[in-house]
Formats: sequence, structure tokens, C-alpha cells
Amino acid sequence: MAATQRVDFFVLSGAEERSRWKLACRLAEQQYLAGRRVFIWLEDRQSLERLDELLWTFADRSFVPHEIFAQAQQWQDTPVLMGCQSLPAQPVQPYDVLVNLGSAIPASAEHATRIAELVDADEPRRRAGRDRFRQYRDRGLAPQTHALAAEDAPLPT
Repeated sequence: MAATQRVDFFVLSGAEERSRWKLACRLAEQQYLAGRRVFIWLEDRQSLERLDELLWTFADRSFVPHEIFAQAQQWQDTPVLMGCQSLPAQPVQPYDVLVNLGSAIPASAEHATRIAELVDADEPRRRAGRDRFRQYRDRGLAPQTHALAAEDAPLPT
């Protein structure tokens, strides 16, 4: 991983997985509106399909163009791409933001300028988040932690 990478852990106080996903939608929208390319990583195909639907419906006035990642050329037309462990394709070239909803750090993280890790109070997800935090530190990065009381709390830029 590049030393210039920024890693932010967004920690929600609740344990409802949908809150993490809505936060992922808000982050993706924020970064898309700022003109950045976003890759969202999920645990499995079922989660990917559920988040795909949520990205279309999470807010009345929001529009986040997105699709499942297959090749880097998609970023020319679609600023938000998604993937999961059961789909082998991941970015292998530099991109702007990784939003990680998975339990492990995906291989494509090394190509992201910024990494957003979303953690909630669910104990297995919290434990996996702590492990990822340590892994980033072991790689020479200095992750920042942002406690969020609710899924709609203001996001740092």
C-alpha cells in the first residue's frame, strides 16, 4: 500500500447492518458528487445485490450511478463500481475511494487513494474491523477513527 493512502474507520454505535449499508450509500454519493471513482467491496453476492438495490432507493433525491465491476473501462461511464469475494474482478489500477463492507481487506485496496472502513457494534464485525485496523497499522498507515452516533451523522470530507 502506498504511504500516501488515507484510511478512515467510520464506527456506528448501533448493530443494524442496514445502517452500515446506508452509510456506504451516503459515502458513495458524497464521493461521486466530488468527482471521484468509488469501488464498494462486499462480503458476498447476496449482499452485493441488496446494496445494489439500496443505492437506487436510499434517499428520495439521490442518484448514484453504479454497476458491478468487470473492467476498469467502466469508470469512464459509471463512477461507482461494486464487487464481492465471489466475483473475481477487482480494480488493479489506481482509483480514488474504496468503501469496504467486507470482513477482510480486498486486494484492490492497494490501488485506492482513500479507504473507508465501515464498522458497527455487531461483535463479529467489530472484531474484524479491529483486525483490519491493525493490518493497516502494520503496513505503515495511520488509520483515523470517526465515531458516528447514527447513519445520517455528518461525514468528514
